[in-house]
Amino acid sequence: MKRLLRTLVASAFACLLLPLTPGQPAAASAQADPIGMTSGFYTDPHSTPAAWAAANPGDGRAAAIRDNIASRPMARWFGAWSGDIGAAVGSYVGAADAADKLPVLIAYNIPGRDACGGHSGGGAGTPSAYRTWISAFASAIGSRPALVVIEPDSLGDFSCLSQAQIDERNGMLRDALAQFTAHAPNTWTYLDAGNPAWIGADTMAQHLDSAGARQAHGFTLNISNYYATGENSAYGNAVNGSLSASYGYTKPYVIDTSRNGNGSNGAWCNPGGRRTGATSQTGGGAEMLLWLKTPGESDGDCGVGAGSVAGQFLPEVAYKMIHGY
Repeated sequence: MKRLLRTLVASAFACLLLPLTPGQPAAASAQADPIGMTSGFYTDPHSTPAAWAAANPGDGRAAAIRDNIASRPMARWFGAWSGDIGAAVGSYVGAADAADKLPVLIAYNIPGRDACGGHSGGGAGTPSAYRTWISAFASAIGSRPALVVIEPDSLGDFSCLSQAQIDERNGMLRDALAQFTAHAPNTWTYLDAGNPAWIGADTMAQHLDSAGARQAHGFTLNISNYYATGENSAYGNAVNGSLSASYGYTKPYVIDTSRNGNGSNGAWCNPGGRRTGATSQTGGGAEMLLWLKTPGESDGDCGVGAGSVAGQFLPEVAYKMIHGY
């Protein structure tokens, strides 16, 4: 009953306060609000830092990692490593729902993933396989509330792709958005818009629109990167300015602050001297500041993560991020 009352109040309030964005249908203002349906964000008890801290209670770094990272809400990433995607997503969202909390999920399995970067390559073998995978992902959420980021990196670097490959990728992203619209009505979806140093705001606006951003709730910035919140806000506002001028709509955006406490030193792959950043439900023009990357998880075999693989939890890196050195 508590959730139902929150949902009804939030939905009515949203209908009264949210102005129509040019080019959006009137129904958009009455969409469900997953934040209003829940009592805060979900903290994953099985995250990599939580698992490491539990397995290493005698380690001098364990308490700091447990208290400053593992106890904080973070996104859970899903890909081929997740096994049966329907079961994996259903279990995770079900646990969050049972706790009356809002889960944040990241879908990371598009064919040719990180094609131009190389450190996190992989993905589904074919567009058809991806469509099956993402449909099962959306269906597993069902009517439960969630936030889902669809395919980080997918709209940033096209330098190694042909136009046919770009068109194919955009088709998969548009289909992914359609799957969530059809099967996960209480989910807010986000496309990823890279970071301030990747490509210009006008170009990113074009990439977003071609990938179906009009159908998404919003876009994300700075995933797995280090740029300061103010830099991201300026970029996000510029992207929205271009979306408005060229396509007649704007979108809310979320900034990943998991590793931006000290800003960027210009390197993107496991640079040293970084720090965790603040989270909130507002920030410099952003809709929310969230931890989308897990602090301490490697970007790949590079920088202070030399010898590791992408996604591997590195306790020493995590410990240093807490203190900023």
